[in-house]
Amino acid sequence: MKFTRYCRSLLSTPAMAVERYAKSHQSGADIAMVDLEDSVPPARKEEARRLAEEFFDLPTTKLARSAVRINALCGPDGLRDLIAISRYRVKPDIVLVPMAESPRDIEIAAGALGPDCPDTEFLAVVETPLGIEHAPAIATAGHRLRGLVFGSADYAFAVGARLSWDALAHARGRLVNSARAAGVEAMDAPFFEVADLAGLRHEATLARDFGFSGKIAVHPRQLPLINEAFSPDEQLLERARRVVEAGRENGRSVTVVDGVMVGMPFFEASQRLIEQFAPPEPNETKEK
Repeated sequence: MKFTRYCRSLLSTPAMAVERYAKSHQSGADIAMVDLEDSVPPARKEEARRLAEEFFDLPTTKLARSAVRINALCGPDGLRDLIAISRYRVKPDIVLVPMAESPRDIEIAAGALGPDCPDTEFLAVVETPLGIEHAPAIATAGHRLRGLVFGSADYAFAVGARLSWDALAHARGRLVNSARAAGVEAMDAPFFEVADLAGLRHEATLARDFGFSGKIAVHPRQLPLINEAFSPDEQLLERARRVVEAGRENGRSVTVVDGVMVGMPFFEASQRLIEQFAPPEPNETKEK
């Protein structure tokens, strides 16, 4: 299993819900996202773009990133979103591009943001039959693309499938394989039953075992379970410490730890694991 803090969890906040912005940043999500797409009615898109700028002015926890989900680039609202974002005082760390069906979607987004957002990265939301077919190509859409996100609801409705794990296993597997082959992250769709925490735990475990890097949360109460599912437990961390220590003692030459032969790849992976999941300083924040 490849553990990473980049996108264990993502919490979406509607752009119109300004009163929830600050809590989103302090929620414990790896990615705090403001949404301009599905949660905003068509008549209020322009207002949402204006309000969303406030989201990026707020401080977030040290290890978290701020994001925005734009509208699909097959319509005018997506392009208007990108123009507005390029003029924000504080730029988002990540832009989610929905309904991605080819590398061109990411190229358009990167081109529209241009030099105004040189450090902004992208996540491609793959949620159509054509998107799943083209997932291998989308995953290689440039160095600023950091991962693929599975949109289960839109995909299930498009193909006439049930919104269940078994029914969507093929699409999930193709997305994960495409992402991993390209060396980028893979993030699973939300679990929509907000009150069913046992169901969430089960599906998050399935997603982790499938190879996903993380999962979207539809409510803050889901975040602790999601973060737990996509984080190494103490036993794994302790073994990583033993591997790193053995590497130091042996000059990073091949050695045996817990009966398993380990070498340079093990030392490096264990060191990254420890560095990524070391507890952050209490109340430490990242100022904008």
